[in-house]
Amino acid sequence: MLIEPHGGQLVNRIVPEDKQAQLLAAAENMPQINLSNRELTEVENIATGLYSPLTGFMNQKDYQHVIEDMQLANGLPWTIPVVLGVSEAQAKSLTIGQDIALTAGQEVYAILHLEDKYKYDKKQEAKLVYQTTEKEHPGVKKLYQRDNILLGGKISLLKKIDHHRFRHYRLEPSGVREMIKEKGWERVVGFQTRNPIHRAHEYIQKCALEICDGLLLTPLVGETKSSDVPVEYRIESYEVVMDKIYPQDRMALTVFPAPMRYAGPREAIFHALCRKNLGCTHFIVGRDHAGVGDYYGTYEAQELFDQFDSDKLGIAPLCFDYSFYCKECNSMATKKTCPHDSDFHISLSGTKVRGMLRAGKKPPKELTRPEVAEVLVKGMAQ
Repeated sequence: MLIEPHGGQLVNRIVPEDKQAQLLAAAENMPQINLSNRELTEVENIATGLYSPLTGFMNQKDYQHVIEDMQLANGLPWTIPVVLGVSEAQAKSLTIGQDIALTAGQEVYAILHLEDKYKYDKKQEAKLVYQTTEKEHPGVKKLYQRDNILLGGKISLLKKIDHHRFRHYRLEPSGVREMIKEKGWERVVGFQTRNPIHRAHEYIQKCALEICDGLLLTPLVGETKSSDVPVEYRIESYEVVMDKIYPQDRMALTVFPAPMRYAGPREAIFHALCRKNLGCTHFIVGRDHAGVGDYYGTYEAQELFDQFDSDKLGIAPLCFDYSFYCKECNSMATKKTCPHDSDFHISLSGTKVRGMLRAGKKPPKELTRPEVAEVLVKGMAQ
């Protein structure tokens, strides 16, 4: 039996085809807000249920509870604000109860049923969500660029984004759940990554598969910072080895279209809840999940899960220590399983790996499979 979505029901804010023409005609007389690609992606993620139980952009009450208490106003765990910002001048022209056309280019993609508009404290959000007010943090930088008034209200999706990349890996939550049901998986572990696959990933994924029926790989394909490995090469790094390292009846890959916030511990909870909506019962939480720089403790994300009522959270974290290749063990290991001195350990930080790739050098085979290394060298040379 599939795990329930967060909040008990998978949200669906997609307008049925037989009602779309009527709403599109009405949208011609509505005020319009032109969305960025990032905002448009958020609209679609709400509408398809990936962000269940959210049915739209957060009102002030939900926003404030999320910022301060890591839960919605109804007490359900939620750690990341999902909001739409507009300028003060634009906000003044809008009236509560009004329907607003959400556009990109010349196309109307959705309707926002305006329920709330409110000011907010950017520094408070930065401090509580990102644990820093420094603009050098990529998530804080995005926050400071957001407009000063937030709009809240349900959305109705009229048109989906025409994705040109990774179409065969794009499944809406309802489709992922149907796939899991067809495969007969009951214990499903989700894995989040914005990085290419390496041996440490393999190690923890296979450990997780020992206790679960299926592994759902969900690489993030939303907006990331420019220094990250380009998304097409991250996906290709999985493609070149998937049939070699996973039992094909026990794994699946579907992309995760959300933008990266780099919010560390809070984003780890958010990632877990989104995978719960996809049908995962378990979620892998590794070292410095969703971190950047030195803003978060190595295992702070894992520790945050302990602060939540496990029944309310509804998805079980699988917490893994930092893994490395041990020349004496002749295998991947962690401090929990390896008795040998660190002199025998081979490990590289993501920063060092990216530096090697930019120089055209391949990471050691103990940490990255040769066929994966070839993909990454090609990607970083672009």
